[in-house]
Amino acid sequence: MASLIRASELPDTRQAKRRDWSVGIPAFTAIRQLGIAGMSGAIIIACLVVMAVTVPLVSPYGVAETRSAERLREPEFAHPFGTDRLGRDQFTRAAAAGRTSLTATVLALALSLTIGVGLGLLAGYAGGAIDMVVMRVADVIMALPTLVLGIVVAALFGPALLTVVIATVSFWWAGYARVTRTLVRQVRNEPFVEASRAIGATPWRIATREVLPHIWGPIIVMAALDVGSLLMTLSGLSFLGLGAQPPTPEWGLMLADGRAYFLDAPFLMFFPGLMIFLCVLGVNLLGTALRQRVTKSV
Repeated sequence: MASLIRASELPDTRQAKRRDWSVGIPAFTAIRQLGIAGMSGAIIIACLVVMAVTVPLVSPYGVAETRSAERLREPEFAHPFGTDRLGRDQFTRAAAAGRTSLTATVLALALSLTIGVGLGLLAGYAGGAIDMVVMRVADVIMALPTLVLGIVVAALFGPALLTVVIATVSFWWAGYARVTRTLVRQVRNEPFVEASRAIGATPWRIATREVLPHIWGPIIVMAALDVGSLLMTLSGLSFLGLGAQPPTPEWGLMLADGRAYFLDAPFLMFFPGLMIFLCVLGVNLLGTALRQRVTKSV
């Protein structure tokens, strides 16, 4: 009959389902929307995280296990990254160092975001004297050389990984405070904010429930692009001896340990440097893709 639709004209829903299997998974859907560069960055970061979590657990070598008979061995099947001056497996230590470095970076970023966004939200919404004080303090901090300021703070409290995290947070929050304040001032007089005021909402509720959700996009993009800089700052301070201390594995500290053997065993510096490079590359690719997506949606 003419009213019947031939089977050949029906869409192949099974093929569509096989082709779009990731559509039902929010994480995969979000990553696919970031394009090839964003997906590449996410894959690099995921690989580094998996390596940092699993390798120290399954490796036959302990993170601090020394073997004097195997010191300074070049990369081979048993030791893909070689061994250091104490005979420790560099692949295991590089993976464990990733856990240390990434944890410190995420902690520093979270604290900087909390302080910076909180103060920026307060300054932008309250205005007046509060705005002036917060912004002048932020201006002074941003005018100082960040690495020098971090060295001074770390030197005052003594060398430790937590010390360099605190030192980094002490100046990193200022950038988030300034950006947040600018974004808040752009939306604080919008109709939806005025409507909340009209129904008697408290300033705290307006700032956190109405204003903050509308400005998260640029802040998240800025934070994603800052991860690489934060990682290099923390690794740099550890390289100078102000951060993680032996025998704790950390990428910057591993670079410092391999410096004395650069001519005889360059792989001691190459592989920790490669880990830092890959991590920075991954977060920059992901951050750039996020920025492009946020820009298109504005």
